[in-house]
Amino acid sequence: MTAFTLSRRLRAGETVYTSWCSLPSPLVAETIAQAGFSSIVIDQQHGLWDTGTTLAAVTAVRQGGAAAVVRIPVGAFATVSRALDFGAEAVIAPMINTAADARALVAAAKYPPVGERSWGPHRALMLAGTSGIKDYLHNANDLTLTLAMIETAVALDNAEAIAATDGIDALFVGPWDLSIALSRGADIDPNLPAVDRALDHVLAAAAKAGKFAGLYCADAAEGLAAARRGFRFLSVGGDLGYLRAGAAAQVKALGG
Repeated sequence: MTAFTLSRRLRAGETVYTSWCSLPSPLVAETIAQAGFSSIVIDQQHGLWDTGTTLAAVTAVRQGGAAAVVRIPVGAFATVSRALDFGAEAVIAPMINTAADARALVAAAKYPPVGERSWGPHRALMLAGTSGIKDYLHNANDLTLTLAMIETAVALDNAEAIAATDGIDALFVGPWDLSIALSRGADIDPNLPAVDRALDHVLAAAAKAGKFAGLYCADAAEGLAAARRGFRFLSVGGDLGYLRAGAAAQVKALGG
């Protein structure tokens, strides 16, 4: 397994495509990684992952040739350092609505002087490709990434302040939740005009702070369009969607 590469690639300006995994199966995550995705998101917020399966999946994803990313549950900042200790290369935190929320994420994810991350990266030391504990300590803040999710009207209003927070590496838009928030619960549609306008706002806020922006996309067509727009960390569907589509195609071919 190679050393951590996700942070270097994104900081260098590359566009990275990832896949979302909700099913608590390291084998499924590894299989999707082997298909060629650059990273895999292990979704603890709405997915079915627990601590044990997350630990196994991080290694499985690395064996599949991809970078492991963990989305934590809402406000579960205590799990951030655990995900990084397991060897995740990035953490996505949902519902980051204010600069104070962003600072709480940074405190858990980054070592001093940027944050307050506690020491204990036992598995990460084996996966990161560093030469020892001091090397990991001195480089971990750059080797790993914090992505703050923008999903509410309040978060949009504070997007510049969130992006400017020292230790936040990127903004990541959750368009489905954002559509609910911007329509005041009347609709769920990531293609709403209000969401489209919000995407430009997030891109501008990230660029102003010298950060990059990410987006959840339903499929490859949406992912390619978002990349042309300027988003650089793009989720393209996920395990449940792939399973449903593959099963439906086979049933259709059988005349069902």
